[in-house]
Amino acid sequence: MLPELLTNHQRVTRRQFFGSTAQGLGGVALASLLGSRGASAAPAGQPGLPNLPHFAPKAKRVVCLWQGGGPSHLDLFDPKPVLGKMKGQDIPDSVRGSTRLSTMSASYKKWPIQPAIKPFKAYGKCGTELSEMLPNIGALADEICVVRSMTTEAVNHAPGVTFFMTGAQVPGRPSLGAWLAYGLGCEASDLPAFVAMTSSDKGRTCGQLFYDYYWGSGFLPSRYQGVRFRNTGDPVPYLQNPPGMSREQRRALLDDIQAMNAAHLNDYGDPEIDTRIAQYEMAFKMQASVPDLLDFSKEPKSVLERYGPDALTKGTFANNCLIARRLLERGVRFVQLMHSGWDQHGNLFTQLEAQCRDTDAPAAALVRDLKERGLLDDTLVFWGSEFGRTPFGQGDPANPKGRDHFGRAYSMWLAGGGVKGGTTFGATDDFAWNIVRDPVHIHDMQATILHLCGINHEAHTFRYQGRQFRLTDVHGQVVKGILA
Repeated sequence: MLPELLTNHQRVTRRQFFGSTAQGLGGVALASLLGSRGASAAPAGQPGLPNLPHFAPKAKRVVCLWQGGGPSHLDLFDPKPVLGKMKGQDIPDSVRGSTRLSTMSASYKKWPIQPAIKPFKAYGKCGTELSEMLPNIGALADEICVVRSMTTEAVNHAPGVTFFMTGAQVPGRPSLGAWLAYGLGCEASDLPAFVAMTSSDKGRTCGQLFYDYYWGSGFLPSRYQGVRFRNTGDPVPYLQNPPGMSREQRRALLDDIQAMNAAHLNDYGDPEIDTRIAQYEMAFKMQASVPDLLDFSKEPKSVLERYGPDALTKGTFANNCLIARRLLERGVRFVQLMHSGWDQHGNLFTQLEAQCRDTDAPAAALVRDLKERGLLDDTLVFWGSEFGRTPFGQGDPANPKGRDHFGRAYSMWLAGGGVKGGTTFGATDDFAWNIVRDPVHIHDMQATILHLCGINHEAHTFRYQGRQFRLTDVHGQVVKGILA
């Protein structure tokens, strides 16, 4: 062997070695496409690491319903009657303390209390109080756990989303879905382990972008990054073969390309060649699986009606929720839906209700669909955002129109997959400003999600630049109080 090739082989890590053999996804894909040439048939699904899960999982699959921009916790999930009684008065200095705020409000001289814009009501047998703007999610109160004590250091959108999705506010680390795909693989053989979809409010009022690194693989091999389904045109590019090329011709061409890639992999041991083998084969399979996935002609009318009037409108949150259910029932490990429009600095009194109207029914329909199909018990659903909104109004102190970012205390909810339904967890003070019971940091929630999937967050690591990295960095405790 040439000296430079020998040196490269000596650099191959243990995980890269396993990735370049039949244990790797590319090796399995190659076995599948070379089956007619004498290779062993590939098993169903896509394998994960041989030592995972660490223990029996409660959740086999996960769906993230991300509400980009920061929904107001005190308008939706955390009722505070005191705010109504003190409307217009300043948040007391003793409550505010030295809380870090965004540059838009950090220099304020007035902190006028803004109560919830709509009433709360008790839902379900459990009596959980939620805004009347969330009637469909409220109808599921006995299925969900509302966490009212989330906290984060982030005060701006991109760092906040990056923090939750990757464990660091600076881009570059693997996302939650990538960690799960890397560790656990998935049951589907003809769909990716990790799929991401995006949508926006109809008025496009929220200027935040959804960056690719929110579903990226970071320093993990790139085959673990999320595959984004586009909301215009074909969901995945090049689903159709070029004019004049049959599926049989595409298969023959792909076989020859894959054989060359396999030889290249044997020479160099580069995990990205393994990725190339796997992704070529996945792309070929998706040419057949994706059109079937998106054929809604056999969906019962009653099911479509649950998701609301936009259920069949491509690119909407409702349509993405419907696709998510179909992905999950076909064995996809992690589905990440990201919907923007919650950044209500100056349009709280109009846009918040519109957002609820567009997202409440689809989110609830997804949970109900999963339950009726017997999938909710082992599917974890979580609804959340990068932070909440300030208890004080933003804008003219005498007539505020919105709320600023607020990460010190906010809310999210979870359902299924080992979560204790019909409960609330944690509590904030009378001003929804400080957490007074059971704080849940971003890293704690990450650790809990991994735990529900059978993963010890401290042991699920990847060596990069001389150290072992993990999703939760060097932090995080499993939140046992929300576990069933």
